[in-house]
Amino acid sequence: MENINAVQNPAPGMPRLNEPAPEFEAKTTHGVKKLSDYRGKWVVLFSHPADFTPVCTTEFMAFANAYPEFQELNAELVGLSIDSNYAHLAWVRNIKEKFGVDIPFPIIEDLSMKVANAYGMIQPGASDTSAVRATFIIDDRGVLRAMVYYPMTNGRSIPEFLRLVKALQTSDSHGVATPESWQPGDKVIVPPPATAEGAEARMQEGYECKDWYFCTKSL
Repeated sequence: MENINAVQNPAPGMPRLNEPAPEFEAKTTHGVKKLSDYRGKWVVLFSHPADFTPVCTTEFMAFANAYPEFQELNAELVGLSIDSNYAHLAWVRNIKEKFGVDIPFPIIEDLSMKVANAYGMIQPGASDTSAVRATFIIDDRGVLRAMVYYPMTNGRSIPEFLRLVKALQTSDSHGVATPESWQPGDKVIVPPPATAEGAEARMQEGYECKDWYFCTKSL
C-alpha cells in the first residue's frame, strides 16, 4: 500500500477504484489507528468539513444510529475532519449532552491534511482548508471499492451507504451485478455473455431474460 507519509506534494490526490486504498496512520478519538488495523473488515471512511457544524452533526448521529447495522456487515466506520483531536472529543461530548447520541466510532485528527490529501478530500473549488463530504468504501482486503462526494451544503443519506456495502458484498459473493435501487431480496443481474456462442445460448440457460444481454435471477 502507498505510504502517505512519503507524499511530498500537498496538492490533492485522487485514489482509484479497485486499487489498494492509501494507507494512513493517524491520531483519533480512539487512539492511533492505521488502515491496516482494519484488514479483514470493510471500512467506511468519511470526511466532514468541520466539527460543531449542524449538517455534520446530523450525519454523525445518523452514522452512529446505523453503526450496529454496519457491524453486522463486518464494516467499521471512521470519520475525519481537519480539526484537532480535542475539538473532536469536545464535539462528541456535546452531541451526547445535547442530543443523547453516543458516537461509537473513531474520528481522525488531520491537521496536517495528509490523509485528506491522499484521499482527495480537499476540493479547492469548495474550500482550501476543509474536507468536503467524501465517503470511501474499502473492502476487507484494503481495496477501494467506491467513493462518493457530496457538496459542503448538503448532507449524505446514510442508508445509501448501508445499501452500497450490501450490494458490493453480494456482487463479490455471487459474481453478479445489482440494478438501480437494489435491496437484499431483489433480483440480481447476471453478467452478459462475452462471446457470440454465449449470447446464443443465454436465452436457454434458465434465467429471466428480456434479451441475451439483460437477464436476472433470484439468489
